[in-house]
Amino acid sequence: MMPPKGRERGQSLRPDILSNLPHNVIDIILIHLPCKDAVRTSVLSKKWRYHWCRRTELTLDESLWKTREDLLNPTVRFREIIYQLLTLHDGPITKFTLNIVHLKRCPEIDNFIFFLRNHIQDLVLHLPFGKRFTLSSILFTCSQLRHLNLHSCSIYHPSAFEGFDKLISLELCGVSTSSELLESLISHCPLLEQLVLSTTEDLDRIEINAPMLRLFSFTGDISSICLKNVPRLVEASLLGDIEQAESLDFAKIFESCSALEDLSLNFLNSEFVAEEGYEVPTRLPYNLNNVKQFYLPDILLVESYKLSYVLCLIRSFPYLEYLEMEVCDEDDSDTDEESTEESLQPETLSDLTFNHLGEVQLGSFIGRTSEMLFIKHLLANSPVLERLVINRQFLDEEPLDTREEIFTEISNFPRASPKAEIVYKDLS
Repeated sequence: MMPPKGRERGQSLRPDILSNLPHNVIDIILIHLPCKDAVRTSVLSKKWRYHWCRRTELTLDESLWKTREDLLNPTVRFREIIYQLLTLHDGPITKFTLNIVHLKRCPEIDNFIFFLRNHIQDLVLHLPFGKRFTLSSILFTCSQLRHLNLHSCSIYHPSAFEGFDKLISLELCGVSTSSELLESLISHCPLLEQLVLSTTEDLDRIEINAPMLRLFSFTGDISSICLKNVPRLVEASLLGDIEQAESLDFAKIFESCSALEDLSLNFLNSEFVAEEGYEVPTRLPYNLNNVKQFYLPDILLVESYKLSYVLCLIRSFPYLEYLEMEVCDEDDSDTDEESTEESLQPETLSDLTFNHLGEVQLGSFIGRTSEMLFIKHLLANSPVLERLVINRQFLDEEPLDTREEIFTEISNFPRASPKAEIVYKDLS
């Protein structure tokens, strides 16, 4: 049976939707496709053929060359792909991501950076672990950079480097360089707003001079950091080990952080060692009046030096509104209960007040003596407290009578705030 003439005519005149899409719409579609799929769109129509070559954003990772049938060395395949991109691409590339962390060694990429240098604004290079590839000075000629993210490489900028005057975010993880060059690089980025540093190397003290900086995240030796000139910094995260308690000088670290609002501090599992007679300052020589939120994701209350440093900071945050603590699960077999009680005697906390604290979250709670003493002091010295949220995940593993005894004891603690509510939740 023949189809009606009207339907046949309508089908023959139906426009090719894909071929008639505007160029700007095709560009948006291609940007949101993985690079391999973007190349495959060449078969859709003549209008789409090689349109991917004008993509302004490219992401290269091992998914481009890793196949089950592929017998070539991955590094060889990578070189082939880079060569094809350089040959076929037409127009500027403003955003480029290279993720080759699983290659055994880093192929030559300096020529590709040279190709990108005049237009690149967002550059991400996650290079192979192991022996670090040394990026050439070509990187420092990318004058349009706004975002730079480098992992697992070495950088040494030339003495004539005048800076990245448009850079607003910088992330350096596992990047080998000297303290002097790192200081110089940061100070030559006048618009820098976000800075992420992660290093396992022993560096000399690094002074952060970034007057526009708003977010700072650091992983490494915390005592090596000095936030020298960061008047606009509002959020900071410090994570790392400390060997010598005397080397940690929070007064220098936070000396220009008058705008700081959120702080996360994680000492990891480092054991503080100090000379006999050393005492941690009870407070900073100044107050940080804008700090509203304080996060302690890994605090062992029985560690006297760690606890003393934490209390030093809390005393210097007079307008603190939110406190979150994840209490470490100490090994009872290695911990002397008597020393635990000594580290948290009432006189240790006697001058600790929370006049603006509205909410506290306490994680990994199991009802240790140190935890109960801290909660008792907290409730008695927080006149505007509204919620104390206690994570009961581990407490629920205790016998029922033990839990009921702990609940009853906490409920009987005096409360300075008539609105204070204690909430037990499993936050796992």
